[in-house]
Amino acid sequence: MSQLITADLVDVDLFADTKEAAARSLAERMAAAGRVTDLEAFLADVAAREAQMPTGLDGGIGIPHCRSAHVTEPTLAFGRSADGIDFGAPDGPADLIFLIAAPAGADDDHLTILSALARRLADSTFTEALRAERDPARAAALIRGETPPEAGGDGHDAEEPGEQPDTAPASSGPAPFRIVAVTSCPTGIAHTYMAAEALQRAGEEEGVDLRVETQGSAGFRRIDPAVVAAADAVILAHDVEVREKARFAGKPVVDVGVKAAINRPAALIAEAREKAAQAGAGAAAEAAPKAPDTAGRAPMDEGAEGDGFGTRLRTWLMTGVSYMVPFVAAGGLLIALAFALGGYKIGDAPSVAEHFAWGEAASWAALMFQTGQAAFGFLVPVLAGFVAYGMADRPGLVPGFVGGAIAVTIDAGFLGGLVAGLLAGAVVAAIQRLTIPPVLRGIMPVVVIPLVSSAVVGFLMFVVVGGPIASFQKAMTDWLGGLSGTNAVLLGVLLGLMMCFDLGGPVNKVAYAFAVGGLATPTDGSLKVMAAVMAAGMVPPLGMALATTVRARLFGKAERENGKAAWVLGASFISEGAIPFAAADPLRVIPSAMAGGAVTGALSMAFGATLRAPHGGLFVVPLIGNALLYVVAIAAGTVVTAALVVLLKSRRTVEPAPAASDTPAGEPVSA
Repeated sequence: MSQLITADLVDVDLFADTKEAAARSLAERMAAAGRVTDLEAFLADVAAREAQMPTGLDGGIGIPHCRSAHVTEPTLAFGRSADGIDFGAPDGPADLIFLIAAPAGADDDHLTILSALARRLADSTFTEALRAERDPARAAALIRGETPPEAGGDGHDAEEPGEQPDTAPASSGPAPFRIVAVTSCPTGIAHTYMAAEALQRAGEEEGVDLRVETQGSAGFRRIDPAVVAAADAVILAHDVEVREKARFAGKPVVDVGVKAAINRPAALIAEAREKAAQAGAGAAAEAAPKAPDTAGRAPMDEGAEGDGFGTRLRTWLMTGVSYMVPFVAAGGLLIALAFALGGYKIGDAPSVAEHFAWGEAASWAALMFQTGQAAFGFLVPVLAGFVAYGMADRPGLVPGFVGGAIAVTIDAGFLGGLVAGLLAGAVVAAIQRLTIPPVLRGIMPVVVIPLVSSAVVGFLMFVVVGGPIASFQKAMTDWLGGLSGTNAVLLGVLLGLMMCFDLGGPVNKVAYAFAVGGLATPTDGSLKVMAAVMAAGMVPPLGMALATTVRARLFGKAERENGKAAWVLGASFISEGAIPFAAADPLRVIPSAMAGGAVTGALSMAFGATLRAPHGGLFVVPLIGNALLYVVAIAAGTVVTAALVVLLKSRRTVEPAPAASDTPAGEPVSA
């Protein structure tokens, strides 16, 4: 770790009372060392990562971290706070704060070193040594591993994170209970490896043979299939899709978020034991009959205990949308830039493969437009393919992409892609439930499943469901093209309500995908829809930011700090910036956000605002038709949301404080 942290990146007397202030203080040290090129932009990336999930951990540790294009090399800064800083950990403030900064294209070796630190944080000897050290140089050396916490340490630093010997040591006694686990988090830098370390330590204490596969940014090494086959249970601690999940089919599964493994690893092990015992007695519904790994078992029936069809459907759809969004951003912004550079007639330009002049702006605009159109051509197939992937793992990709391509061919659009993905996943799952002769199992995933599922999905899309969906899509497109007056305003209200209902969830994504689909064949109506959707999606975080500014006393300290970040997130069209507020007070925040979104959507439609870019927020205002009135619509919705939140929070019934036994621990009494 000699290149990651030095004495000038250590502050043993960190004076900060908020996580934002702590991050800024440590980031300023990184900037002074030449490791951060744009301080404000980097802090915005840190805030965006913090908005996804708090980075506070039990034991007084805060690990704000992010990937950023404004970081020149992998860097770690450390600060120690005497009073503690709230990073959202269940057990209270953090006094040890590690700011981890990784470049957008950080190599695996550096990320492996970063993850090694994350694993060491589970070692109480290491953290206590940091709390006692007063010299920045010695603290940096301690973090680098040059000064072990104690002689003859446990050796975790010498081991590559997430890798363990696949063969258990021989034992003359009864075989221990065997668990395989997978940990993963959105950035794959810290939580992934801390969860692995926590599970391993708990396994040692419980006498369990527990092997962990870390699916982090540094890649992952698969657990030996023989170890998986011999395991009694599986723990999946993840906030992103587990890769190659089909390997664990037929095993009792404990499926949780990654922080659950950090905070309560022993409880997860106990739950795994219980599920294994139930499965042995034939009572575990989730332990489906085992299928060979090579057949690519679908994960349709896996998941957290008690998950219903609605929950699983949401997961499948969100998987497809999450893979589609990068194509939307790349293609849509390229098209928007092409219009800005070459005008709205650029779509009529000849192919740049036939004519391209290096010195002509029109040729560059045509290049961006045609590249963006190519990216847009993948939207529906990618959506369908990864909806099927969410249902049936890798075997669902081929029929999903084929069904999505057919949806494009027959003009069934976005809705056709959704239906194709669901059909493909269902067909593959049905095939996988068949009893297959052993001689055919080896060719099932590469020949039989793709062949049969693609043929079935092709028949259904071309002959059965594709036509009606295409007719409905055309009718909807024609309706949008003729929208005016009251009808347009009502549609704006509906889209605004959808965008603000679940703040980045499936309802929000359906409205967004509906709008983006119209950009592929833009009409005046579809451009108005895109404008209304983006405007409404900006309102919830902006409204909460305004509310925390004008009536700060109605919000807790953490909410007031989140409100500062919400200004940037809202202006960037990141609706998820309002999630911390909605999670804390959903009955007041969500209706207020929906009201503001409805107002903004209606006004945007009434003003006739148009938008050719699928993302960007206020930063693409030059690409908006009727931009001034568009900003007025956003401002109006923001004020409505803030006013309603303030009103609802102010009118809470004032009651005598309940007895201590009636108040949940740590929850303030409403006034």
